[in-house]
Amino acid sequence: MTINSIKHCALALIAGCGIAAALTACSDTWDDHYEAEATGVNQGSLWQAIKSNEQLSNFARVVEACGYDKALASSQVFTVFAPTNDCLSADEAEALIGQYAEEKGHVSDDDNTVIKEFLQNHMALYNYSVSSVSHDSIVLMNGKYAVITPQHISGTPLLTTNALYQNGVLFTVGQKVDYFANLFEYLRKDADLDSLRNFLYCGDTLNSSRAYPLFYFKEFEPHLSVAGGIVDGKTVYLDSVFSQQNELFDFLNAELNAEDSTYWMVAPTNKVWRQLVDEYASYFNYDNTVADRDSIAYTNTRLAITQGTVFSHTVNPSLGTGQPADSVMSTSAVLNYNLRRYRWGADSLSYYQYFNPTAPEGVFSGTQDVPCSNGLLMKADNWHIDKRHTFLRQIIIEAESQGSIKEVSRVEATQGDSIATVTPMLRSVSSDNAFYNQVSGNGFVEFVPAITTMNHTVTFNIRNVLSNTGYDIYLVTAPALANDSNASQVQRLPTNLRCTISYHRQNGTTESNQLVSMVTTNPDVVDHILLAEDFHFPVASYNLSEENPQVTLRVETRVSNAQQRNNTHTRTMRIDCIILKPHQ
Repeated sequence: MTINSIKHCALALIAGCGIAAALTACSDTWDDHYEAEATGVNQGSLWQAIKSNEQLSNFARVVEACGYDKALASSQVFTVFAPTNDCLSADEAEALIGQYAEEKGHVSDDDNTVIKEFLQNHMALYNYSVSSVSHDSIVLMNGKYAVITPQHISGTPLLTTNALYQNGVLFTVGQKVDYFANLFEYLRKDADLDSLRNFLYCGDTLNSSRAYPLFYFKEFEPHLSVAGGIVDGKTVYLDSVFSQQNELFDFLNAELNAEDSTYWMVAPTNKVWRQLVDEYASYFNYDNTVADRDSIAYTNTRLAITQGTVFSHTVNPSLGTGQPADSVMSTSAVLNYNLRRYRWGADSLSYYQYFNPTAPEGVFSGTQDVPCSNGLLMKADNWHIDKRHTFLRQIIIEAESQGSIKEVSRVEATQGDSIATVTPMLRSVSSDNAFYNQVSGNGFVEFVPAITTMNHTVTFNIRNVLSNTGYDIYLVTAPALANDSNASQVQRLPTNLRCTISYHRQNGTTESNQLVSMVTTNPDVVDHILLAEDFHFPVASYNLSEENPQVTLRVETRVSNAQQRNNTHTRTMRIDCIILKPHQ
């Protein structure tokens, strides 16, 4: 980190000083902070004070080797908690310098272990001091929170205090300040969690063995960088500031490295990870024509393991209190019932929510708990998160939802154009109707014949299927009475249907399978018609953005002219939804 970068980090922190005033002192003036008896400012910079103190020679060697001597000699204001030679030996200093050199060039200074976990763990931006009544929380340069009292910083004894120099305050400490890893950082330290670390750090050259896809990356922050002018129409920066980003945090809906959040995370050990990857990989076999199929399969297989493993104290306030919880909701759960209906097809579905979490087979059962600076990591050598509660979900295609209908049957018109043979009409179920809450989403589509002398077809799009797992496939029809309690006998006639499913083979070509050649609907009930039991798709479409979905279901009427003339059957279809339920 350059001096200018440190300055810009300081500017970013200044914006939050008003809010954090109760916790930290965000002023560069000594008088705002120095509560002990002032004796004036010592001559020289912090670096000069450290360099000239024989008791701090080992610390000074590490500071200089890592390039922080320039920062501590600059005009930027720091508070330094310097470990003496009694607690930082020459051999330890040499080991830190060697580790810094080993990592340099492979990771940025911000991610260098020695800088982040040692140097920045003994420094803070701005002036801080202690008095006889001090008990403050401060933010160290690595973002860690530390409590400072007259005698200690986070339990580490203070030997000397409040030595004011031209660019800050110097303390000395009797032992190294412990580095308390957050959940994300802890993954780098536990060999039992290498597999999970390799995934979440994907893109990091030091902590990941895989070069793609790049989830963990640096993002340029132009508003924090120093512009040096325009060259060839582009801004040239004298000092560029980057922030660390991780796309996987968006999928988990959790910033695992945030120090001001509190999470619990169930983390699979390497043994469990390998077992789950071997099992789950078969569900994410994409056809050969899917762009980046290997990368997509790699990512979705591992997201299937990790999504639903993180729990926020905000949503689960009983966590950590010792109070039993009937259920816990992970950060991947959907709290809003309307959103559950939109995302999963029914508000009764509670994916990523787990009941009786501490029971013998509960999600928290049998874990090894590791406290972290922003929560609790629970190492799991036995896995109790059921895939049927996470990614192996029921698929509900509401007929009335946007994008559900791919096409309806058409015939050529006299001018060479084509016209639809049926008209989709959206029907709703009122709250005073006997079928209210029996029809999925209290809505269905009535396909009214525009041409009465022929049979009709409607094709539905089906998305997000998994490969190599069984589905029970249902077509759900709605009665005319659900929209009109006074529907006539003619309106309440049954219809005959044929259903054909189409899907991709491994090579990307389409295969069709007739599920039922003819089935007669039950016209006065919400009829769940089983089309197929334990049906397997050879390839997946899970999480694909498909303009033309791989999987479709064609539903067609099979009513004869005689049946229609005799008023025994109708060519009107009333489709509520299509359900693909994982086979038990």
